[in-house]
Amino acid sequence: MILRHAFYLPAMALSLALLTGCQQEEATEEETSASDNERLRVAMLQPPRSGLNPLTDDAFKLSRWRTAETLIRLDDNNDPQPFLATEWEQLDERTWRFEIRDDVTFHDGTSLTVEQVVHALTAATNAVPRPRILDGVKMTIEADGDNAVRVQTEHADPLVPNRLSSPQLAIMAAKAYGENGRVNPIEAGTGPFVLKEINGTQSARLDRYDGYWGERAELAGIDADYVPDGTARAAALRTGTADVVEAVPVSQVALVDPELVHEVPMPRTNTLYLNTDRGVFSDSGMRVAAREAIDRAAIVRTVYEGRADEARGLLGPALAWADGLRSPIEGRADAADPGGADITLGTFTDRAELPEVAVLLEQQLEAAGFTVHQEVRQYAHIESDMLSGAFDAVILSRATMLDSGDPVAYMFSDFACEGSFNIAQLCDPAVDEALARAADLPTGDERRQAIIDAEAAILRTDAAVPMLHERVIQGEATRVLDAVRDPRERELISEHTRLDGAVQ
Repeated sequence: MILRHAFYLPAMALSLALLTGCQQEEATEEETSASDNERLRVAMLQPPRSGLNPLTDDAFKLSRWRTAETLIRLDDNNDPQPFLATEWEQLDERTWRFEIRDDVTFHDGTSLTVEQVVHALTAATNAVPRPRILDGVKMTIEADGDNAVRVQTEHADPLVPNRLSSPQLAIMAAKAYGENGRVNPIEAGTGPFVLKEINGTQSARLDRYDGYWGERAELAGIDADYVPDGTARAAALRTGTADVVEAVPVSQVALVDPELVHEVPMPRTNTLYLNTDRGVFSDSGMRVAAREAIDRAAIVRTVYEGRADEARGLLGPALAWADGLRSPIEGRADAADPGGADITLGTFTDRAELPEVAVLLEQQLEAAGFTVHQEVRQYAHIESDMLSGAFDAVILSRATMLDSGDPVAYMFSDFACEGSFNIAQLCDPAVDEALARAADLPTGDERRQAIIDAEAAILRTDAAVPMLHERVIQGEATRVLDAVRDPRERELISEHTRLDGAVQ
């Protein structure tokens, strides 16, 4: 199968003023000058965890700022479209060929080449830890002539183009890749904005890149501040000190002008992960007792003020096909008596609702007979403990379509024996088998049913208890035009985003 798409062409400036006289020419020049000097102030939800290394989750910040780009991008239906690759062909069940755009310059002035694509993708496959999108995938990349690369996987993988759309597989300039495995994204991307400064966990500065291969950005730059405190983010929106704000907390929405808040349905599930490897929840009956103790409706009603959907599975209403394919889950264990068992419940403060969920969940679990102790920290300070199994239970807000536009990657990462984000410490042969079957199928109805079957296998273990599906609230000043409201959380600012100077 060969997919051919039109190239993205740089916009050409047309001087319509020549047709209408000098007076309009002067106005146009003034308007263009004003637009060129506008900078956008963004309040980001979380600080970077790895110095904006694109091989980590920090990649999604680089993607949302449009500084780093991938070979493929996804459309609204999660179907792959051209980006730094212009077309592709599946040569056999394990081999794909991608033609590389020939008109791209990195922010350091070097040209995008086949050799650099090979180098960048190989660095991702060798990274420790590897990007989540490569969990369970062995991939080799080599040049195929002067304008294409060949990607070969150990096993048949119908999602290779989707995988190459992950921000964690962005193509960076050669200078970005250090000997220690770290990647420095400063002046190393290909997007319409060039990253100029990284100020630790405080802020970052980006300027427009006038050598961009696509349409020239309308903003002069982006000033991004990291504001993990939700009340402070909402205040920045109310007072006008930020133009775009990530994730306004539900508790703050009533204090903000309704014109400034935009509700975005998200493929994001608030889930209680239970440690299946050791401690109280290594007993399946105790996991069932915890699941049965949870009152989802109360959490949605009180913490989210109705701005969320009760979960019926891991995958929410953002995937319209999921609910219609589900059947009742059979073969679950019987509930045990908690008998006052001590459990440690962990979560993080970066998403303001999660500590509130923890308080309500503590009440519900204690009413069922557990004794609950909470550990609540910033995400950067709790992630390693979560992944090492230090807690009995963890509340996590998890994007289910973030990496590939397909939920199999998320399920493998979180629930497979070899998953790199396996907070539940789950290793179940039936789950691995179900995930492997879903992963092998091409996109379509059969794959969707296999995904729901894998979801059922996971839920049968009670290693994870989905509670609700979030609707993230994005804040935008009234003068912001064409900010991106992206359910996948890959985009926020684009080359078309601009500020209307006439609106105050």
